[in-house]
Amino acid sequence: MSDCGCEIEIKDQSQRGVLIWLLSINLGMFFLEIVVGWYAESTALIADALDMLADAIVYGISLYAVGRSAHHKVKAALVSGYFQGVLGLTVLIDIGRRIILGSEPESFFMMGMGCLALIANVICLLLIQKHKNGEVHMRASWIFSTNDVIANLGVIIGGLLVWKLGVRWPDIIIGMIISMVILRGACIIVKDARSEQ
Repeated sequence: MSDCGCEIEIKDQSQRGVLIWLLSINLGMFFLEIVVGWYAESTALIADALDMLADAIVYGISLYAVGRSAHHKVKAALVSGYFQGVLGLTVLIDIGRRIILGSEPESFFMMGMGCLALIANVICLLLIQKHKNGEVHMRASWIFSTNDVIANLGVIIGGLLVWKLGVRWPDIIIGMIISMVILRGACIIVKDARSEQ
């Protein structure tokens, strides 16, 4: 009876359930955060919103990999890592645009949205915690979730500094840091996936 494949099926169902929750939370937060970020003219919020969208897409890719061969899981992780890298570069381009054209970030929207996103991402982190040392596509999902918590804390700190100092530079600096965190995560995921090829 031990060769029935039941353990694999349970593991796949567990991964699928977690990834559906992660996908739903991140997609919902993307739509909310992109609207608030655009209204608040916050580079950090827009960067965090795009990170949420990238994560949602990555969780969708990982969902596709559940139950498939190790080869598919490695490919899913590689695509996820490359996608995160493109996102990080896109955020840097937006930061350059805002430096040239200017912006007036709204600190209270930054702090409020940052707190809401932090709550959502802590929930995601708790959901995926038991899979953090699992297969490569699930390890990639864990890295995305931990990066999101770091980014949310940065948005909150950036909003606080914009409010206290009355200048936009903390928002731009936090946006740059978020893009670096995204790019670092992308490199880790790609390296991890390539080591399993």
